[in-house]
Amino acid sequence: MEIFASKLYEQQLKDILSLLLAHDYKMTKNFKMYLDTIIVNMPSKEKKYQKSLYFDDENIKDILFQGCTIVFFIDKKNNRYVLLGITKKS
Repeated sequence: MEIFASKLYEQQLKDILSLLLAHDYKMTKNFKMYLDTIIVNMPSKEKKYQKSLYFDDENIKDILFQGCTIVFFIDKKNNRYVLLGITKKS
């Protein structure tokens, strides 16, 4: 399965990384590297993630990661995962 990022996800990630970068470059780099690892491994760990709190659909799941929630959709018809958004708890 392929993994795609929505424009909303890309913008939200950019905003989060900008906030983190203002505090600590090394922490930001580690955050991004670990996040990329989680996303790359998403297909093999799909069952580990819970049904999204934001949607009433079994194919939309949440990944909780370092105070962030990454919402993704399992698009079985097109054989891909779509990263819908990422939010950081305030």
